[in-house]
Amino acid sequence: MTDSSALDPEDRKIVTLARSARARNGVPEGAAVRDETGRTYVAGTVALDSLKLSALQTAVAMAVASGATSLEAAAVVTEAETASAADRAAVRDLGGAQTPVLVAGPDGTVRTTVTAG
Repeated sequence: MTDSSALDPEDRKIVTLARSARARNGVPEGAAVRDETGRTYVAGTVALDSLKLSALQTAVAMAVASGATSLEAAAVVTEAETASAADRAAVRDLGGAQTPVLVAGPDGTVRTTVTAG
């Protein structure tokens, strides 16, 4: 586990936003991404009959739809041990292979940081 208090304040912020989205919306996952200008995009899991997106995929889509051209970092709050390959691919598509993806548990404790690569 990673000591969340040791995180960069901007990384701690996206973990907190992701955790809040998960709790507020009662969804399995919450995510947040930070673009190249420092703007953040927050989302939860989308589970419609016609559309299924993870929280991280939704946050990346929101960033793209808002004009972001790159990502500095991403965070997902989930029960899963790590970010899925599809989630990492979405981050990689916008941010590049070295973009960090912080994976935190429901309590906000960062379990691991992986790259999108």
